Amino acid sequence: MSKILGVIGGMGPAATVDFLAKLQAATPAARDQDHVRVLMDMNPQVPDRNTGGEAGPVLGEMAVRLRDAGAQVLAMPCNTAHAYAPDIKVAGLPFIDMIKTAGEAASAAGAARPGVLGTPSALALYRGRLASMGLEPVLLHPETQARFMELLYRIKGGDLTVGGEMAALAGALIDDGADAVIAGCTEVPLVIGAQDVAVPLIDATEALARRCVEACLA
Repeated sequence: MSKILGVIGGMGPAATVDFLAKLQAATPAARDQDHVRVLMDMNPQVPDRNTGGEAGPVLGEMAVRLRDAGAQVLAMPCNTAHAYAPDIKVAGLPFIDMIKTAGEAASAAGAARPGVLGTPSALALYRGRLASMGLEPVLLHPETQARFMELLYRIKGGDLTVGGEMAALAGALIDDGADAVIAGCTEVPLVIGAQDVAVPLIDATEALARRCVEACLA
């Protein structure tokens, strides 16, 4: 019997739905009963992780509720919110690290200098994790990072027409020497895919989904 996956979601809602679709697609299933059972807390009211909101206690409470409902493994399709991983781990369940999983996927793709598209908090996590793997992260310059944040909030507001501009930011990372690009924000894969980037695009959401399937079906 597979383990029950608890999903700490809602950051944002469209990105969580994207994760669930990728979880389903990654599962080797011939019938409904072969899929992973999922318990989810879709909570868009989690304080904004990018403006200093007190998200940690809320995320910890969500983790505990999922545990008490029967979850055996936890995952959270939001890169930035991984800054609050200690609050989530208080629930005492295995917590699949999205940052680590994406870094491993970049390494497996042969990257030595992966670029990262993400929020400042997520980039801080990626810098440390990629360096620990012997990889050299490539990040946007301050002015283009500010543009990334503008595009992020447009996507959160439902504007999915910004794919060209997001792809241009990925191109800026490549121009600075990135040999792969990590979509280190779950809104990024909503507007660009592998066909939009000249080097391997590492979809952190997809990497997390695949790792969740491995953990639950092991």
